[in-house]
Amino acid sequence: QVQLVESGGGLVTAGGSLRLSCAASGRTFSNYVMGWFRQAPGKEREFVATINWSGGITNYVDSVKGRFTISRDNAKNTVYLQMDSVKPEDTAVYYCAAQQTRHSIVLLTAEDYNSWGQGTQVTVSS
Repeated sequence: QVQLVESGGGLVTAGGSLRLSCAASGRTFSNYVMGWFRQAPGKEREFVATINWSGGITNYVDSVKGRFTISRDNAKNTVYLQMDSVKPEDTAVYYCAAQQTRHSIVLLTAEDYNSWGQGTQVTVSS
């Protein structure tokens, strides 16, 4: 499994921006499909975004489309989540996830991933 460490969380005002990073180590990063999930207090973990190995395929939950952008830099073993026009309902712990695959696919459910980071807190104030 690959080891994942998220960073970049914090407190941001509604309408502002934040960029999360997830650094991977331990395996060939380009062999992995990557995802971002989030979990708000009292709620289940929710899919946010996913990206295939090359960055050519992405998918987002409807609530963040047009506001969030997932990207990756395979040379730096890092995946990013650019969060723009944030809303108070974006407040959650954000998790990075990875799944090794030989296919150019994206994965939208938590059960499809076997490697997870410890999460980074994002708080959006109104």
